[in-house]
Amino acid sequence: MTLTIIFDYLIISIIASIAINTILRNFARNNNFLIDIPDRSRKFHKNATPVTGGLGIIVALLISGKIYFDLNNLNDYVPDFTYQLTICSIALVFFFLIDDIKELKTSGRIFAQILLSAYMIYETGVSIETLGNLFAFGEIKLGFMGIPFTIFCVVGVMNAFNMIDGINGLCAGCGMLALLLVGFSSGLIYDSTLILIIGSMIGFLLFNLSIFGEKRGVFLGDHGSNMIGFWVAWSCIYASQNQMYDIEPMTMIWFVAIPLLDCIGLLFSRISKGLSWSTPGRDHIHHKLMNKFSQEQTLLIILIISLLLGVFGIYLEKVFSIWISTMLFVMFTGFYFVFSYYSNFETSGNDKNV
Repeated sequence: MTLTIIFDYLIISIIASIAINTILRNFARNNNFLIDIPDRSRKFHKNATPVTGGLGIIVALLISGKIYFDLNNLNDYVPDFTYQLTICSIALVFFFLIDDIKELKTSGRIFAQILLSAYMIYETGVSIETLGNLFAFGEIKLGFMGIPFTIFCVVGVMNAFNMIDGINGLCAGCGMLALLLVGFSSGLIYDSTLILIIGSMIGFLLFNLSIFGEKRGVFLGDHGSNMIGFWVAWSCIYASQNQMYDIEPMTMIWFVAIPLLDCIGLLFSRISKGLSWSTPGRDHIHHKLMNKFSQEQTLLIILIISLLLGVFGIYLEKVFSIWISTMLFVMFTGFYFVFSYYSNFETSGNDKNV
């Protein structure tokens, strides 16, 4: 697939996403269904906003995917990984739509994430088998620990993206950057439907960032943020574990650094205070930055940092031994936590997402 063809399908998926998101948001508004109401205690948006973004993305992906396979006569040659990822994504969206309508217990959500991850491994045979030469002592092969470690990683990334979905554009923006970095650095974007996923997310972002006006805004919802985390996790795993692609597992960590470190930091911070890790709070990195910057500036800062970290990770892999990348990421992690949790930022109140 050439860059010209990639661009063509990107446009198709964006148009499909705009159309589907328009239909779904209008349906939600007209029927007062899947609407997020601001209450000034946990939800600070100005207008009642449809929570149909994730549903719009998956429907747009299915439509643009059908167009892609029809035009290329590939309906009988859908890769098993792509097929199973789509099946899991549909199931994930329907389950977490229930969570958006009526909040489910954390244990139920974690169980669903584990079940979907285990299904992907069982049906595709894809899992994390090696971590590469992380510490200069030779390649680390996981053996029988590969499957539970894979499930742990997928569930972790899903929750990281769900937890960082606190301001418009942040979850989808970080997810889209991660997928672009994975796709172009490994070559996955040239022989997969990854570009259709990215285009469907761009169409949603046009609504989420109020490009069409605040009254036409749309939120991702838990079903959308979990789906994006699921896609990012499995794209990273597939590209780093498949011999067709030349990219190290460690480099993938740089691609998801901000959502991942924000999630890990909150886990330890809340548990150390005697709180449940899933307790809602305004202690995310974006909340802290918003005490100094506007919401738009905060979004731009985090996305720029995420992009620079991803490019830096690619550079380290190409120029140095992979253990250098590991050591530098450990150093960056220390810097991040010092900056994030020992700076003079102040937070208060609660937010919608954990």
